[in-house]
Amino acid sequence: MNIDFGKYPLPKRLRHHTASNLYMPASELKLVSGYYPPLYDKVDWRLFFINGKKPDSLDIGCGKGAFLLEYSSQHPEMNILGIELRKLPVEWLDNIIRSEKIENCSVMWYSASNGLPFIETSSEKKIFYLFPDPWHKRKHRKRRTFGKIFLDELHRVLSDEGELLIATDVKEVDEYHKKTLERHGGFTFDVIGDDKDWELPITNKEKFCRDNNIEIFRLKCRKK
Repeated sequence: MNIDFGKYPLPKRLRHHTASNLYMPASELKLVSGYYPPLYDKVDWRLFFINGKKPDSLDIGCGKGAFLLEYSSQHPEMNILGIELRKLPVEWLDNIIRSEKIENCSVMWYSASNGLPFIETSSEKKIFYLFPDPWHKRKHRKRRTFGKIFLDELHRVLSDEGELLIATDVKEVDEYHKKTLERHGGFTFDVIGDDKDWELPITNKEKFCRDNNIEIFRLKCRKK
């Protein structure tokens, strides 16, 4: 995508992590703070997409949006929605999308740990879950969104011919993803080792991994 990013400097206070309670469902919090992302039951997509159509693809944890923007450019026939729980990158990306008048791309400030009730059943052709926060420490693993409830929602919104695509640079997290998928039982998955079987834009994190010779683990999943 041909964008002059010099016109859109990154926020100076942009950090990789944010408050840990944002990774937890609102229903599990004693107090929902004012900086917790909004909750949605239904969405008027005209407020998100210039073309007013619903999303066909989801980028969950879109970060600074390199993948989101490039994928939308490569697939103008599809609407892709980025979901991110950090407010600053969402505001930054939204400014780029609206300023550049990118009709088939949008971004939402939201915590996917609350499910996806605003997404229609069997509506998504692609769901991307790329380089999620690993939460290495055992006591922090409860903050991982990737679990049965999350997979139930992905299974619901994914079309019968759709794909769930997962990537991480942490071997333990990759094993966790595979074991969780096996326990869930609603998906088949293939381990992707060859780039020609992936053929997706590179995320900001993937570029860092490639530049530093860090191994990447990828899964391509389909509904049973």
